[in-house]
Parts: sequence; structure tokens; C-alpha cells
Amino acid sequence: MDITPGTRASDAERNAIVAQLGTHLADGRLDLGEYDLRVAKVYATTTRDELAVVLSDLPQQQQNAAPVERQAGTRFPIWQRIEAGSWLGVSVIVLVIWGLISLTAGELTYFWPMWVIGPWGAVLVFRVITGWEATPGTQTHIRQLQKQMKHLDPHAKPIDPQQP
Repeated sequence: MDITPGTRASDAERNAIVAQLGTHLADGRLDLGEYDLRVAKVYATTTRDELAVVLSDLPQQQQNAAPVERQAGTRFPIWQRIEAGSWLGVSVIVLVIWGLISLTAGELTYFWPMWVIGPWGAVLVFRVITGWEATPGTQTHIRQLQKQMKHLDPHAKPIDPQQP
């Protein structure tokens, strides 16, 4: 039996740490990969001391600070901007390839890029409209994490972010 020194951390404390990590991700202090690693570490911890280590190299945040106003043009989270940039880049590449083929053939050929651009763009628009990817620290994000944890451990009890 493993006896761990220190006070055990609650689910509410873990969720608060994940919300802080989400803020650091949104502020650009963490990239998506490091955020995922730290969130996994948070949910694997058992004590408050281990939780403190996850945030040890990040600046402290004000607990009672007023919400920061978002700047104009930052409506979309970073990962959606990355996905949109990838879609745009691939769209330009396939359009250039199609254009070169049509130019070489001397006539407009079948517009096959629609099968690359259309479905991928439709999926991105669907995810933006429905909010399928939630901002870290929100209730939707916590529910998504709970679903993922349920797949990993079907016998785990659900996390109630409202309870301390």
C-alpha cells in the first residue's frame, strides 16, 4: 500500500487548476501539447503538493481579478485559428495544383479541389458554430473531460465542479 504524505486534493481543486492552465494557454504561456500534458498530470495527482508543482513555473493569477476584456479579433480560440490556417493553406495548394493542371491541359478540368476544401471547411464551420471544442475551464470543457475520463475509467464517479 502506497502512503502519500500531504493533504489529498479534491476534484474541485483539480478543476480550478485546469481552469488556470486554460487561462495560461489562452494567454500564450503554454502551447497545446504542454497544456494537454499538464492537464493529464493534474488528473493523475493525489495531493495538493503535486498540484502546486504543475503551476510552479507559471505566474500566480489574481483570484478576485476582474475578467479581462478580449481584444477585437480574438473571438476564435488559438486551436481554431490554427485549424483554419491549415485549411486555408491546403486549399491554396490544391487550387494551385488544379490551376496548373488546367493551364497545362489548355482548358478547365474537373474541379476536384471541392472534395478537399468543401468537407473540411464544413467540419470547421460546424465546430465553430456548435462550440464542439470548448474553451478550457468552462463547463462544456469540464463535461468533455469527464466523458474522456469515463472512457478511461468507467467506474469513476463524476466530477461536480460546484462542490468544493
